[in-house]
Amino acid sequence: MTSVHNHNDKTAVIIGAGPAGLTAALELLDNTDIRPIVLEASDQVGGISKTAVYKGNRIDIGGHRFFSKSDVVMDWWAKILPIETTKPDEAILLKYQGADRIVEGGYGANPDQVDEVMLVRNRLSRIFYEGKFYNYPISLEAQTIRNLGLLRMAKMGISYAVAQIRPRKENSLEDFYINRFGRVLYNTFFRDYTEKVWGVPCKEIAPEWGAQRVKGLSVTSAITHAVKSRFRRKESADIAQKGVETSLIERFLYPKYGPGQMWETVAEAVVTRGGEVRLGHEVTKLSADTGQITGVEVHDWATGASYHVDADYVVSTMSVKELVGAIEGVDVPVNVAEVAAALPYRDFLTVGLLTRKLLLKNTTDIPTKNDMVPDNWIYIQDPDVKVGRLQVFNNWSPYLVADEETIWIGMEYFVNEGDELWSKSDDEMAEFGIDELAKINVIDPQDVLDSTVLRVKKTYPAYFGTYSRFDEVRQFVDTFENLFLVGRNGQHRYNNQDHSMLTAIEAVRCMADGRTDKSGIWNVNVEQEYHESK
Repeated sequence: MTSVHNHNDKTAVIIGAGPAGLTAALELLDNTDIRPIVLEASDQVGGISKTAVYKGNRIDIGGHRFFSKSDVVMDWWAKILPIETTKPDEAILLKYQGADRIVEGGYGANPDQVDEVMLVRNRLSRIFYEGKFYNYPISLEAQTIRNLGLLRMAKMGISYAVAQIRPRKENSLEDFYINRFGRVLYNTFFRDYTEKVWGVPCKEIAPEWGAQRVKGLSVTSAITHAVKSRFRRKESADIAQKGVETSLIERFLYPKYGPGQMWETVAEAVVTRGGEVRLGHEVTKLSADTGQITGVEVHDWATGASYHVDADYVVSTMSVKELVGAIEGVDVPVNVAEVAAALPYRDFLTVGLLTRKLLLKNTTDIPTKNDMVPDNWIYIQDPDVKVGRLQVFNNWSPYLVADEETIWIGMEYFVNEGDELWSKSDDEMAEFGIDELAKINVIDPQDVLDSTVLRVKKTYPAYFGTYSRFDEVRQFVDTFENLFLVGRNGQHRYNNQDHSMLTAIEAVRCMADGRTDKSGIWNVNVEQEYHESK
């Protein structure tokens, strides 16, 4: 057992080196005299925003668009990795955040010449259902009408009208979706996919998930966006899209080598500026006294030794379930321990497939290499296969693929740790995935060149079970004045990257100002316009 503490500085122990943890560390170094020590249990930074590498091919786990309605977050990213310019060796003005301006340190990078760069990418996500493509979110365009047929379209229109005239009381995610899309559209394009994601019926899921993920999206907003898009200049470089619902954005930023490149760069900056990032160091206990967390117990996986770190502040991104179970020195109320221990999570599995080609053809007006489909994501709506989403990594960034003549795709499965799919061997799971894509005519198995399988635990905090009593846990953890819960698992909330970063930024503001009220942190991604106004 060793004790690590520098008495000349105040120390913030940060549990987890994902977007929230690393944002907190850099913000502390930039804005306070508090020294961050980041403790990461795994051997890589980035959390679920890391970039996995297999034989030179890179996997973005779950897909991470670098886009936010928050100017704070967009500026933050651009100062870490400069935004690409289309004119080599020339710093040009990018129409960014709705005004012609250059972010300090964030301009003039040519991706053909430098690696530290953010690409400006076009977004296209579509639904693949019954062998046909539909825009995601679903839109009422000519192709959609042809695919569905007039009778089904009429039924969707009538059910949407009924939902508007007689809205349901929103006790579940099913109620939430029906109110915004009508029952027929919900049954066709939302129910089966959502139940793939969560593994339970939509009527058992709290409506908060929909409120946090799709917010203002509805049939009306989709139609309005489609009409406006026809009059918007396609050549515009504006990536702000301030008036556009996040699910409908048309452009986003993306690091040349995937999201992990952003967080690897941030981690290097933290160390350069005097902080610490310790990989393979897992927090196993939190020492508590009345109203305070005094330190943490850490297991070093490389040496097998354990040691203690004193802490003036603790920023936690570890799962709430594990956090509450690790608190020692005070009595954890029985009800709090009960709720936290039973909080549900959904785990994630990606099958990476390297293939010569896809059977899907590019029927859009977007030019692509070898007539490949231009989608970033393809949502697999068919209920007779278990794959939920398909990523085409070539379209996120061409630099994610080692050989540009091949197509590198990721099949996304939403699973529970220990279930049938999770427990398959890598070879069995790869074969299962190949069979599923062949079944829906996406690939010819003979074209597959290589495969890999990646499993990630606790990817999605779930909105059912004891989640309905989560406030009991929040009230308890908030009694510790120097403990700040941030990020997706830290708050048991389905935050995007930018939301996780904003919770960290708000936590640092609390520390800098000496505030113990955590409501500002918890309000991120709850009030729809919160992060836009910050």
